[in-house]
Amino acid sequence: MQVVDVPEKGRFEIRLDDRVVGLASYHVDGTTMTLPHTEVDPSVGGRGIGTTLVAGVLDAARERGLTVLPYCSFIRHYIQQHPEQMDLVAADDRPHFGLEAAAR
Repeated sequence: MQVVDVPEKGRFEIRLDDRVVGLASYHVDGTTMTLPHTEVDPSVGGRGIGTTLVAGVLDAARERGLTVLPYCSFIRHYIQQHPEQMDLVAADDRPHFGLEAAAR
């Protein structure tokens, strides 16, 4: 599996055997990456592809020095399950996404 940034489409894609099997749309404004939507092809569900995709997206945001706005519920859930990623969401934005309890 390979996570690839496709900026001209405003998304990250995850590929399996040269086939796009998932994507995470994004928009960057200044130092903030907005993450509205993630999807995985149902034919490959349950194989950790969504988790691998989100990990790759968040790693890219961190490498670029960006904070994230996780509007996508799957990404919010991932961040809750991986508190080491919580710092990618600005402290003032966490309550908006229901992440304040997870930050403690």
